[in-house]
Amino acid sequence: MRKLITAVFIVSISIFFYSISSAETLKGLIKGAEHGVAVDQWLLGRAYAAGKDVPRDYIEAVKWYRKAADQGDAIGQGRLGDMYYEGKGVPLDYAQARKWYRKAAEQGYTDAQVALGVMYYSGEGGSKNSSEAVKWFSKAAQLGNVEAQGKLGLMYDFGEGVHQDYAEAVKWFRKAAEKGDASAQEMLANHYVNGNGVPQDYAEAVKWYRKAAEQGDSNGQERLGEMYANGQGVQQDYVKAMKWYRKASEKGDVSAQNHLGFMYFKGQGVQQNYVEALKWFRKAAEKGHASAQNNLGVMYANGYGVPQDYATAYMWANIAASHDPKYVETRDEIMKNMTPEQIADGQRLSRNWKPKIH
Repeated sequence: MRKLITAVFIVSISIFFYSISSAETLKGLIKGAEHGVAVDQWLLGRAYAAGKDVPRDYIEAVKWYRKAADQGDAIGQGRLGDMYYEGKGVPLDYAQARKWYRKAAEQGYTDAQVALGVMYYSGEGGSKNSSEAVKWFSKAAQLGNVEAQGKLGLMYDFGEGVHQDYAEAVKWFRKAAEKGDASAQEMLANHYVNGNGVPQDYAEAVKWYRKAAEQGDSNGQERLGEMYANGQGVQQDYVKAMKWYRKASEKGDVSAQNHLGFMYFKGQGVQQNYVEALKWFRKAAEKGHASAQNNLGVMYANGYGVPQDYATAYMWANIAASHDPKYVETRDEIMKNMTPEQIADGQRLSRNWKPKIH
């Protein structure tokens, strides 16, 4: 499921925020913690976990989080869940993480509700249950948790744990988007492009893609580049398309890298440059992007930006075809110009190819 996190994000606590900026303040915090003040206990635990004004010590952090948690403090419980989830100061233990997240979640602590929802969605620490994930995302979302709102939107968007409902997905994406969540902004824009849950409106899509893109969201940057390249919701502008494709490409977005390669190949928004096209196609192809693999095969087959090499061309086209049957035609066209020996070499290269880990 797209963008539903596979790891629990540790969210900074905004309530009861104290800055430990001096020895005197730290001394007072330690004194309060040792006298059983739960807030001071989890704050001291957080200081040890972050290494702020004290040496970083996850074991000591767990000790103080546990003291607060054992008193029923929701933030202490949630933080202790974080430590079990990440295996910091304690052995990694998803069941224990789920246990402590539940205790905090049942007290209305929204960060823990989100974390618990994620664990139900992933099945970490117990049963996988999308309906339970929706339940906890919904509780946190209704309390205004932005991350939960985005995730609840995704559940409705894909029909996970609920009946698929694009209008409801848009509702929750909009709530998170209006609070500045870049992923939700990009998802909301997608709905305006496709007309799912809202009337199709390219200009509105551009508005939300731009908001995400300007926050550095690579998906938003890539999609904004597409809108400029296609003239959807904005006047067609290849130079601006290149600008946004490049920003996303430099962050490793494979779709943007493939687009950027195509712009260099066609000379759109930039002087035609086969070597640069090859470079960007290769970056995406090596990470498993089928269209880029197909494009790279075409480059090798025709000697664009690289010496002509049918075996390597076949390799890339064949790998692309294994991911998407629409690329079989490219591979078969390349084969028409190959000797049996070259085909055998290309097949061997295909078998031995592995995507780059990134």
